Amino acid sequence: MPEKQQAVKDEWAPLLAKVAENQDRQAFTRLFAHFGPKIKAYGMSLNSMYTSVEMADELVQEVMIKVWEKARYFKPEKASASTWIFAIARNCRIDYLRKMKRIDSPLRVEDLWPVSEEPDPITTLNQSRNEQSIQSVVNTLPREQASILRAIYVEGKTHSEVASQNNLPLGTVKSRVRLAIEKLRTGLPNHE
Repeated sequence: MPEKQQAVKDEWAPLLAKVAENQDRQAFTRLFAHFGPKIKAYGMSLNSMYTSVEMADELVQEVMIKVWEKARYFKPEKASASTWIFAIARNCRIDYLRKMKRIDSPLRVEDLWPVSEEPDPITTLNQSRNEQSIQSVVNTLPREQASILRAIYVEGKTHSEVASQNNLPLGTVKSRVRLAIEKLRTGLPNHE
């Protein structure tokens, strides 16, 4: 009887096995449909200044990519599929927070390339004006500085990753970020 209860409890383990063995897209789609909203809710439950819908959506994507890539490491005798997937989600969330704490800037991704929509017309107008101001200053940056800012603040890459991908010394990347942020600070009107 306990074996039957275990099989009923963990209906997701066979789907993970299909993903691991055959890269079964239908099984993965079912896993994504079930766990995606739960992972997003988990991301939104984070009591942090970094909590946002965008962060939660990124968490879902990152976790489910890892589930796809690492399904072969799932061991049903050690943990249920849910436990395994949420361990990945927990680790991804911790990595995200560490990455956000390393970024030493008052600017946020939304300040450079806004994503969210505001229903309030006044807020929307102010946001639009701010976006135009920021974008006009970003457009004056040298291409190298703008691309490094985009890689770090939009794509979420670390300084080291950007340095490695662009075959640049780490100090050069940090210097370009610092110079770009200074130009943004001096080029934008002071909004208190």
